[in-house]
Amino acid sequence: MQVAVPAETRPGERRVALVPDAVPRLVQAGLVVTVEAGAGLAAYASDRAYADAGAEVRRGPVIDDADVVLSVRALDPVQVARHVRPGTVTISLLQPAAELDAIVALRDRQATSFSLDLLPRISRAQSMDALSSQALVAGYRAVLIAADRLPRFFPLAMTAAGTIPPAVVLVLGAGVAGLQAIATARRLGGVVEAYDVRAAAADEVRSLGARFVELELETQEGSGGYAKVASEEFLARQRELIGRHVAAADVVITTAAVPGRTAPVLVTRGMVEAMRPGAVVVDLAAETGGNCELSVAGEEIMHGGVLVHGARDIASSMPDHASRLYARNVSELLLLLHGGAAHGATAAPPLVPDFGDEVVAGCCVTYGGAVRHEPTAALLADPGGGPA
Repeated sequence: MQVAVPAETRPGERRVALVPDAVPRLVQAGLVVTVEAGAGLAAYASDRAYADAGAEVRRGPVIDDADVVLSVRALDPVQVARHVRPGTVTISLLQPAAELDAIVALRDRQATSFSLDLLPRISRAQSMDALSSQALVAGYRAVLIAADRLPRFFPLAMTAAGTIPPAVVLVLGAGVAGLQAIATARRLGGVVEAYDVRAAAADEVRSLGARFVELELETQEGSGGYAKVASEEFLARQRELIGRHVAAADVVITTAAVPGRTAPVLVTRGMVEAMRPGAVVVDLAAETGGNCELSVAGEEIMHGGVLVHGARDIASSMPDHASRLYARNVSELLLLLHGGAAHGATAAPPLVPDFGDEVVAGCCVTYGGAVRHEPTAALLADPGGGPA
């Protein structure tokens, strides 16, 4: 089975889907790994390192004859139309709600696509959980961005010239990114409070030394370990209650996301306008719509003296460790697919997924010319939701 690792084509993306250290395990499993020349350079992985690890390094497109394509981001729709064969398997952080054109291209080419950000949150899938591994990087980096932009100290400073109070940091969403943000902000000396719609998050927040914000709202526990999609009525009440906490914060870091869907708006324009000048908002959900009403992915906006940072490619800003973590995740899913597939010398496609496996079924987006992921299919069916 031919496994291809192309160079990432999205501007600003510095990660690579497979690092040299991950190649031997795939080769030992009987897979042939081909890496596009230069694919790992931005993540400090040289072509020589890939070759020494057992991969073939090739200049130019590597996906034309591939059975499986590993990438970080969704393949470009034009790239899919030109190079992906029917039956080819793609594994990436597909982000279906934000990549509808790519979904259509994959569907029309009858490719089988898997999105690592849709994996069920079950213990058996932990080693494949790229959403968590990249969120770990993003949560850490978000606090460093906030500390760099904030015109005030993070820690308490007691000096002969007076006492400087510590920065107040509010983290919205206490998943992996949120918990890492809490821990990092605490290490920098900030006073941290956090909110999450899941009741189970309260103990985790407190274990890191932060205060959990209690709101008079019902919890929103979803399936697979994710928060469920909240109603607009719930979100409106949530925004009303969280507003005073936002106004009191020096830094707000938002991390709330629902895989495969547009991010919920938690911080409104009015909330930003209630913050004091110099405050900073770092929105980790900016690429999927944004938790802050003012966020624009990849841009920093100054609004009433408050800086709103719309994060883009934030995990990519630490490409070495981010790629190492991602390579383990993508390798684990590939080996699961390879081990549980129906194979045959004349089989077409060469890898037939076992949809009886909840991990495989849960993260499959397209198969056999159809969109299997129901929320994505619904977006495509909506005339205003994307290309049909």
